[in-house]
Amino acid sequence: MTKTHTRRRLKRVLLALTAVGGTVAGVAVGTGIWFYTGADISTVGKVDFANELRIPPLEEGEVRPDGTRVFQLGMRAGETEFRPGQPTPTWGFTSPRTAAAGDWPGTYLGPTLRAERGDKVRVEVENGLDEPSTVHWHGMHLPAAMDGGPHQMVAAGGDWRPHWTVDQPAATLWYHPHPHGETEKHVQRGLAGMFLVDDAPTRDLPLPDEYGVNDLPVVVQDVRFDGSRLDHGHRMMRNTGFLGDETMVNGTLAPYQRVRDELVRLRLLNASTARVYDFGFADDRAFDLIGTDGGLLGAPHRTDRVLLSPGERAEILVRMRPGERTVLRSHPPGGGDFWQSRFSGGDDSFDVLELRAADTLRPAPEVPARLVDVELPDPADASRERGFDLRMSGINGVPMAMDRIDATVERGATEVWTLRNGDGVTHNFHVHDVQFRVLEVDGAPPPPELRGRKDTVYVPDGREVKIVLRFDGPPDPDVPYMYHCHLLSHEDGGMMGQFVVVEPGGKAGRPPGDAEGHSGH
Repeated sequence: MTKTHTRRRLKRVLLALTAVGGTVAGVAVGTGIWFYTGADISTVGKVDFANELRIPPLEEGEVRPDGTRVFQLGMRAGETEFRPGQPTPTWGFTSPRTAAAGDWPGTYLGPTLRAERGDKVRVEVENGLDEPSTVHWHGMHLPAAMDGGPHQMVAAGGDWRPHWTVDQPAATLWYHPHPHGETEKHVQRGLAGMFLVDDAPTRDLPLPDEYGVNDLPVVVQDVRFDGSRLDHGHRMMRNTGFLGDETMVNGTLAPYQRVRDELVRLRLLNASTARVYDFGFADDRAFDLIGTDGGLLGAPHRTDRVLLSPGERAEILVRMRPGERTVLRSHPPGGGDFWQSRFSGGDDSFDVLELRAADTLRPAPEVPARLVDVELPDPADASRERGFDLRMSGINGVPMAMDRIDATVERGATEVWTLRNGDGVTHNFHVHDVQFRVLEVDGAPPPPELRGRKDTVYVPDGREVKIVLRFDGPPDPDVPYMYHCHLLSHEDGGMMGQFVVVEPGGKAGRPPGDAEGHSGH
């Protein structure tokens, strides 16, 4: 074979490879474009709002002769008809008092618990599931052994009797499972409910306070159905976790709520496992933000948006006109670059809940200009600073270990924690037991919506957040509290750490070795 023939053959091979490479590249680009253009979700203008909003029953417990307010909660498996004639396997919390009244089937979510600051409370938890779980009191200040984290597992068929004294301002808190590695699944199946704390200063304010009438629990979750069953699968390239294609409120699809008051209070809870919501209204009307995770703000903040990452809460007041309708909407929350935003739900939008005003409304006073004196830690009292790198591989590069204490803090100490997300993935950060103060966001003072008491804060990719925390105990060197990302698949995957509170000069002990559940407490 001559050199000329060899060169010609080589040329043909190179041309063929170039053609194949171009085809592969074209297919790759086309596939990427197809994934990108089909990755956003919107239900805006597509929801018929055909179902009246279910209001979880209010459970105020039974006050026993010794003054203890006792609640009873049972975890149960059952079926729920989200759509008529289509029973869906679910889990829920039951309460004998509400079940006897026929108010709540207890097959999805749970009743709204309510207690007063200063109350001694006890919750009699029974696990009627066929696997261990826990009940964590999210946002509550209480002893570590009563916190309901992964060290307080309740065995299948077992029970647990946590007890504590409520010692914090009025707030919208919530409860949900916290089994290590299984939290996302347990919450998705339906185990969640609100826990409201009241106090005298809040009760004296002229705010809507008639539960289920002008003071509404709004537990928002995103879901996806596969026939009649809930589909909990993670879609391709969704590294934030599960993202559903429609929303429910209080377990109600396409919900509407009739209102008969000029002023309505919505207690918003993002009970989704990964999705971030940017709540506002379809007509962009302004509303008053009056409270965040740990209680009321010092003064109302007039706005038209409030962003909530998983686990965060907000209390808002919206003013209605006779006969009108308006839709609570989640606008695209953004977060990260264009690619990350698209695949983490940042471009998604949802019509969540329709409010329908009666033709005649009960008059309401103006929103007070001042609300409460907010109890916040003072950064000037800080005795230590700590840094936390938020990564999927683990916080500060260390995945969760049940038998390891990651931080030891002294009772009464104030600390500054710096949270950094350079992971290329959306995260947030939740701390058990304490309500912290947001000191800085990317080096600047926090916006008004982050100036109240917080237990969970959004930390998207590229953001740095400084928080101030005061640890008032009670001390327990052996039983830890948790800090973690509240995007639940991230938490389950190891984005969690443990800290103990000790007396000044004390040392950490060793966490309980058995986290498989117990039959009694």
